[in-house]
Amino acid sequence: MAPSMSVEELILRLYEIQAVKFGSFTLKSGLQSPIYFDLRVIVSHPILLQEVSEHVWQLATQVKASFVSVCGVPYTALPIATVVCVNHGVPMLLRRKEAKDYGTKKLIEGQFQPGDLCLVIEDVVTSGSSVLDTVEALSAEGLLVRDAIVLLDREQGGKHMLQEKGINLHCVCSLTQLLSVLLANGKLDKDTVDSVHRFVQLNQTQDGAAPPSTKHLKKALTYGERASLAEHPLAKKLFRIMEDKQTNLCVAVDIVDWQKLLQLAERLGPYICCLKTHVDILSVNNFQSFRSTFGPQLNELAVRYNFLIFEDRKFADIGNTVQHQYGGGIYYISDWAHIVTAHAVSGPGVIEGLKKVVNGGSATSSNRGCLLIAEMSSDGALATGGYTKGESSACCACPGGGVVRGCMQMGVTRADRTSCLQFVMLRLRNSLLAKLLLRSGFYGLPGCLHSIAEAASQTRA
Repeated sequence: MAPSMSVEELILRLYEIQAVKFGSFTLKSGLQSPIYFDLRVIVSHPILLQEVSEHVWQLATQVKASFVSVCGVPYTALPIATVVCVNHGVPMLLRRKEAKDYGTKKLIEGQFQPGDLCLVIEDVVTSGSSVLDTVEALSAEGLLVRDAIVLLDREQGGKHMLQEKGINLHCVCSLTQLLSVLLANGKLDKDTVDSVHRFVQLNQTQDGAAPPSTKHLKKALTYGERASLAEHPLAKKLFRIMEDKQTNLCVAVDIVDWQKLLQLAERLGPYICCLKTHVDILSVNNFQSFRSTFGPQLNELAVRYNFLIFEDRKFADIGNTVQHQYGGGIYYISDWAHIVTAHAVSGPGVIEGLKKVVNGGSATSSNRGCLLIAEMSSDGALATGGYTKGESSACCACPGGGVVRGCMQMGVTRADRTSCLQFVMLRLRNSLLAKLLLRSGFYGLPGCLHSIAEAASQTRA
């Protein structure tokens, strides 16, 4: 069916129900805006919801958008997409903002085939980032998106950004058209219209990012500044290493030859802040020679080149067993590893076991730390949902806080916005294939990678 309201009548009706407001409003970015859209109220006006949906469908038909399914951007556009699909018999897909840790655990709900074309529907577009998030979620499932329909385009750069990503954005109504209709019908004065136009011109988005507020903008902290905020001495040391060496490269050396591991540590030492090991995968024939050589030499290299040793042991047993695994056994991990990892699945005893080793040994609490593992990325991992929350609670329950502060005697660390341990991870396996996981805030990456690749190839040779 065709819409019974014209676009002008639709605009006036939206104004009447206060779906569009004028005044002074604080946006999510912290900016003060003279205009605000609250299109969520449309769901309380079924006739208007029907009209909006028909205008969306009519526009999709006019631009000859090709699609076999429709997906609304959560959450305001969901009812619009639902009405469109019900009225015109089009299959609908539902995108979750986050996957549940139970059931199917899907981000995209509904039936579809990889390669299907999907039409995305949105209520308002500013930067286009919400549309892009939905497109990326659909693309991850093999769906294709060429067109998106939006009820109202704020004309702040979203259309251009999406076009650069290969998505054609079509709007039922532009902000310019809305202001013109409201001015012509005596709903606004010229000063208000001019004020909105100035705001839009001064706050164009770039690359899909919302314009920052000069009032609320927070400066990105340097690693030196993060060091001053961190409370655990080991966290402070790590940030200072990152600042002094201008690197946050952490190399995960997952090889089985312990002598080659030491060779790599010597060649890569100048370029890294951290060396991550898995000591229990090392092939050792003579444990006496290994113990007298491996730990002392690795520690000497760490001191010489100023990096930390990160043993990814993932302790998970009861406290007494962990105490022996950490402080004794065949590896004597506490003698040489600055940081270890652990699961809290067995309760707080695992942390107590680690602390007892530190308190009773030659190492001090200021140069030893533990990272509690709350999640794992491997397929079928059970560390989700309640377990993840419990792990975080265990971290925060440690004496002295939890966020990169941890226990006063044994540092339990996890990340937050001000003092997160941001690594660029270079993983070296037996084949010496490098897999780079990029995180924000890295320094001098190309040069470091060139040097590391060169060192790795020398070691392989």
